[in-house]
Amino acid sequence: MQRPPRRDAPAGSPGEVFRAFLKLGLTSFGGPIAHLGYYRDELVVRRRWIDEGGYADLVALCQFLPGPASSQTGFALGLLRGGPLGALAAWAAFTLPSALILVLFAYGAAAFAGPIGQGALHGLKVVAVAVIAQAVLGMARSLCPDRGRAGIAVLAVLAVTFAAGPLGQVGAIVLGGLLGLWLCRGAPVAGAAPARFPVSRRAGTAALASFFALLLLLPFVAGWGRGAALFDAFYRSGALVFGGGHVVLPLLESAVVRPGWVGEGAFLAGYGATQAVPGPIFAFAAYLGAVAWPGLLGALIGLAAIFLPGFLVLVGVLPFWDALRARPIAQAALRGTNAAVVGILAAALYDPVWTSAVLGPPDFALALAAFVLLVAWKAPPWLVVALTAAGGVLLG
Repeated sequence: MQRPPRRDAPAGSPGEVFRAFLKLGLTSFGGPIAHLGYYRDELVVRRRWIDEGGYADLVALCQFLPGPASSQTGFALGLLRGGPLGALAAWAAFTLPSALILVLFAYGAAAFAGPIGQGALHGLKVVAVAVIAQAVLGMARSLCPDRGRAGIAVLAVLAVTFAAGPLGQVGAIVLGGLLGLWLCRGAPVAGAAPARFPVSRRAGTAALASFFALLLLLPFVAGWGRGAALFDAFYRSGALVFGGGHVVLPLLESAVVRPGWVGEGAFLAGYGATQAVPGPIFAFAAYLGAVAWPGLLGALIGLAAIFLPGFLVLVGVLPFWDALRARPIAQAALRGTNAAVVGILAAALYDPVWTSAVLGPPDFALALAAFVLLVAWKAPPWLVVALTAAGGVLLG
């Protein structure tokens, strides 16, 4: 008989954490929600690093905070098991395999200059339509189950449509939180306690102070050079995204396409390639950094800057989470914010994704086929990406 997992599992080593997350980083396809399932199977059920109640609380916290929820969950599990070095080992092992593949894709972009390459790149743009449509559908089912939250999502679409860029996105999130306080206060509050993480309140306060200091000060140093400007753009994208995963797409598009650092076609092609690799969607920043500033340094800046704010705010909140999560007002605001996230992603599905990828009936048919493969047939995302890229070659 399988022994039940314990909340206070014995401490492990950073090496053990690295090996466990490297396995996950090489095999975890399917996006943020799928990653949480992989974590549960490997680290809760099999390795027993944390029990079911503690894991559920941790996932709830990471969904509440800005940043990549699945990567934050992995970072926290590494922190719980192996301390600060374990947290870094978890992030590196889970992220670097996909980041390396995407950097190589950026370097090899010139190989896609011919008709076959252009067709494959267009197929990668088309598959982004199917992947994001699937994400909108799944998130809407779980995060907008009633009329109030569905209305919040629609208002978020209007906000980002009439106020383009980060201002509209942040405004939509704030509006969602405020409306959540009014419309989303009826659900019961969970009562389980989270696991104990090795973070003091002093360290948490310092991490939160660093998060806000960088958010406020980086725009003033962005004029010092391309590296500083890139760090500011990626840090701001990571700091202002709620929901993680696909939701970062409009923020990144605003950060790197509008200034002219990355072309819209290259942006969508890289996003399509991101669906074919395991690991976090935020690894897309490595590709964008390598395109915006050719060389390994640009990739490293993009990767470090987009993950840093989510990890700072997570470390900052962990010591105070137990008291915070018990407040019904916080959970009501979270429900409204999550509904607004669905609206932001739905707006991004139309512009820039649909408008840049679906140029005629054949593209629509290809996107629809990819969507059916993902949703109805439950095909692996990497297989759908490969088939859609091949379809782009045939259409070309």
